Amino acid sequence: MLHKASDLSYEQKMALESLLGRAISDRETVSVRAFESPPLSDEQQQEVLDGLDAYFARIDAQRPPLSDEEAEAILDEALRSTRPHYRPLR
Repeated sequence: MLHKASDLSYEQKMALESLLGRAISDRETVSVRAFESPPLSDEQQQEVLDGLDAYFARIDAQRPPLSDEEAEAILDEALRSTRPHYRPLR
């Protein structure tokens, strides 16, 4: 179902903006969908986790070493670029 942002109540708009992590323009149209993920067995979940672990290990092996402070700064910058009001908890 599609909704024009300009037709949403204040509460609806605030809830969507909270979920999206950004402001919604009145010129935007919003689509909301709910769905259930297919159930995975414990074995399937473990296979997915193992695959993700292997993927991230390959990615990590290719990056230059960084200090914890440099890594945190990069993550903070990435979050601020997509969520302008983001502030680190520290």
